[in-house]
Amino acid sequence: MTSKSRNITKWILIGTSMLIVSLILWNTYAFFQRFKEEERIKMKIWAAAQAELLQTSDLEKDLGDLPLQILTNNTSTPMILVNINGIITPSNMDENIISDPEEIQRKIREFSRQNDPLDISYKNEKIAMLYYGNSEVLTKLKYYPIALILIIILFIAVILLFYQTSRISDQNKLWAGMAKETAHQIGTPLSSLVGWSEILKSQDADPAILGEIEKDIIRLQIITDRFSKIGSTPVLSTLDVVEEVRTTFEYLRERSSKLVSFELIIPDRQIMVNINPQLFSWTIENLVKNAIDAMKGKGNLKMEIKDAGKQVLLLVSDTGKGIPKNFHKTIFSPGYTTKRRGWGLGLSLVQRIIEDYHEGKVRVLHSDLGKGTTMQITLKTVF
Repeated sequence: MTSKSRNITKWILIGTSMLIVSLILWNTYAFFQRFKEEERIKMKIWAAAQAELLQTSDLEKDLGDLPLQILTNNTSTPMILVNINGIITPSNMDENIISDPEEIQRKIREFSRQNDPLDISYKNEKIAMLYYGNSEVLTKLKYYPIALILIIILFIAVILLFYQTSRISDQNKLWAGMAKETAHQIGTPLSSLVGWSEILKSQDADPAILGEIEKDIIRLQIITDRFSKIGSTPVLSTLDVVEEVRTTFEYLRERSSKLVSFELIIPDRQIMVNINPQLFSWTIENLVKNAIDAMKGKGNLKMEIKDAGKQVLLLVSDTGKGIPKNFHKTIFSPGYTTKRRGWGLGLSLVQRIIEDYHEGKVRVLHSDLGKGTTMQITLKTVF
């Protein structure tokens, strides 16, 4: 299914869901109003029965049986009967409310807001007022649309999450495919460079030049290996993180601008960590290149390794422009960049390599605008 087809399907599903919700809400509202009207009719009958019962003393005794049955059968609607003498008679309510005069007055006000009170008259004279609230069924029906809306919102969120996840999965497959194809394309000229290097050795070329060429060939082999690993679970090895950092740092220092002052602070002992050397070297390279870009190719760059017992901390500090605090997490999002020609993938790759593959953490330790930034990588040590 193409991206366009997925988008059309997504909006059709959302639109259909909204239409169904609207119809259900409208039908629920209409049913609620009808039910409310029927309850009012029932309460009018109850009020009439109450008035009729007062006349049983003047009529035959058996005439009072029907009004009495009407009065006693209503057990679901909460009500409060207030006669002209101020005598209050609550029904179908909790005992705690019935025994509390203040609570009864509060209920009278609440019932008045829910339904208009009914007059009870005897021989055209008002003898009482009937206040009644919504029954339990009507109350539940009142909140039914809210529950329905929440369910639909959850349903739409699941749909959006599904399509977002599908889109990200497609993007990951695309990037992985491009990376593997890049590794494949680099492999051909790299093999040729290795052959030319052997020819130069046989012709007694300058050893210093050959040494630098071999370093770059090894570097290209590492880069090819990196790209070939994208999309696959890397193999971790227990290595000395101090030596891995030193090797990458020295390589980058030799090939960076002389306007950048490099400083490396490392312990004088080994610190063993489970890492993939190619990918770990890639993270250091990305952090260093970002630091140099932040300084616009001129400034001080410091890398430091700290032994924190069960963890090892790798700090990369620069004297660049700094990062605003509200962007400390955004910078790791794919596509975020401050460079005109940047793709915004460097720090995103760093985060993925460190957190997904090495079970570590990477974050902005601190940053001051106009003064610089310190990035921190945290990894578990192996004893």
